[in-house]
Amino acid sequence: MTQTKPNWAAIDTDPRFQALHAKKTRFLWGLMIFSVIYYFLLPVGAAYYQDLFKMKVWGPVNVGILFALSEFVVAWSVAGIYAKRANREFDAMAAEIVRNAHNIK
Repeated sequence: MTQTKPNWAAIDTDPRFQALHAKKTRFLWGLMIFSVIYYFLLPVGAAYYQDLFKMKVWGPVNVGILFALSEFVVAWSVAGIYAKRANREFDAMAAEIVRNAHNIK
């Protein structure tokens, strides 16, 4: 039983692979831009909106601490959003390409 190696250059130029790559790239750029903006809101807020960040919410907990902790929630949410989208859409597109990889020339 001999198995031929896939033609990676042909797969790279396949329109289905190009569509998968473009769709995934757009989605990841959107997630990354959101993440970076949210991340930098903490130091910007701490520097320029100190009165807001010092506001007590409950006991010694203030808005700044809650915002800092929300960074973890946002990071896990971004990971969950990506995983859900990848499992639902990107993996199905990739599986189709893999199934037909030996026919792509």
